Amino acid sequence: MDSPEENPKPSAEGVSSDASTKMEVPAATPPAARVAGGAAKASSTPTAAVAKGIPKPVAAKATGAVLESTPDAPINKMRRRIVWYSITGFLMTCFLMFVRFFLPRTIFEPASIFRIGFPSDYGIGVDTKWQQQYRIWVDKTSDRLFVIYARCTHLGCTPDWRSSENKFKCPCHGSGYDSEGVNFEGPAPRPMDRAEVKLDAEGQIVVNIGKLYKSPKGEKSEFNDEGSYIPL
Repeated sequence: MDSPEENPKPSAEGVSSDASTKMEVPAATPPAARVAGGAAKASSTPTAAVAKGIPKPVAAKATGAVLESTPDAPINKMRRRIVWYSITGFLMTCFLMFVRFFLPRTIFEPASIFRIGFPSDYGIGVDTKWQQQYRIWVDKTSDRLFVIYARCTHLGCTPDWRSSENKFKCPCHGSGYDSEGVNFEGPAPRPMDRAEVKLDAEGQIVVNIGKLYKSPKGEKSEFNDEGSYIPL
């Protein structure tokens, strides 16, 4: 009985011929694609040796690495800006408070010595045009000119000049003064004070509210002292 014929073993030349046939690629295929194809067949996981022969973009795609990050949403950017603006504002406020601590605490007041024009600029009676700026009234009579300091002698309020009644009236507690500032009603204890006045070299009236002349009740009046008025 004849034994079955055994399958002939392929020769080495045949195996190498078949492998070369399977590995053939078109001539127009880029070298990188050829290497990548061979590496894929050799191993499912790319190796460092294979990656070295592949350009960087191709190697990155082969390894599956993610190089780009998702941009932040506009709402997140707005929140960050608000936080940074708040922090900056807080720090600036603290810095200004720190600087202000070393600055002198001064109160700016109008000058106590000033000019108010010539005596001929005023008519007989009370002139109130300097009340808001210097808190004074210019009072002119037939023989003198003097300046009344607009402060009630009761509690320091500023009285109002009522030309229809020809008197000063304090709005706080009702003290009344005549056209020359002499009290005649209400709780005021004495007449209103008068500021120092004099003429300069040009003939203008110079007023000094830093020096006041008084007329205390029961004491000698200073209203006739030199400097308390300008004779006409």
